[in-house]
Amino acid sequence: MALASKRRLSKIARQKRDMRSSLWPGLDESKLWDRSKSAGWLSIPRAMPLLLQIMDSLTKGKPVSSTYLDLWCRTYDDSFVIANKDREMAYFSGFTGERAVRTWATRMRILKDLGFIDIKEGPNGPISYVLIFNPYLVVRDLQEAGQVNAALFNSLTQRMIEIRAQDLDAPEPEEAETPPKRRRAARRRTTTVA
Repeated sequence: MALASKRRLSKIARQKRDMRSSLWPGLDESKLWDRSKSAGWLSIPRAMPLLLQIMDSLTKGKPVSSTYLDLWCRTYDDSFVIANKDREMAYFSGFTGERAVRTWATRMRILKDLGFIDIKEGPNGPISYVLIFNPYLVVRDLQEAGQVNAALFNSLTQRMIEIRAQDLDAPEPEEAETPPKRRRAARRRTTTVA
């Protein structure tokens, strides 16, 4: 992160802290959750609530957002989940009763069909390993295919601009690396041809 960005973030953090202090004077900060002092946290896109809403809008009455969020919360910033606790995962996704695991598995297949995840079979059955793709890119592809509500996609675009998320920006083409000997020879040619 550039120094200017760090300064801006520090300034924003100070302003927010000062505003919070003015609204809640005498606040006991030990009652707040602080990721720098706690274990059990992970990275999550700031637009996740809207991404989850978009997912649910695509599933015709079979919401997948709680299943997706549970998957995300099981990663270690590596986009990979070993799905070796299907009953627990179903429960954490909000499904209980005799059909909990079956309902969870259905939601997992919907997420796979939409492109948000990929699934591989293994020792725990048909859903043993899960790869989570960048949700911004999946939503973009679904939007280009005409499946995402325009208002929701426009809202996501606005939110991404606000938070400076650049996941949808086209990557700059990588320049082919010129071997060092060729670079020196090319430099010599350009200097001698003057």
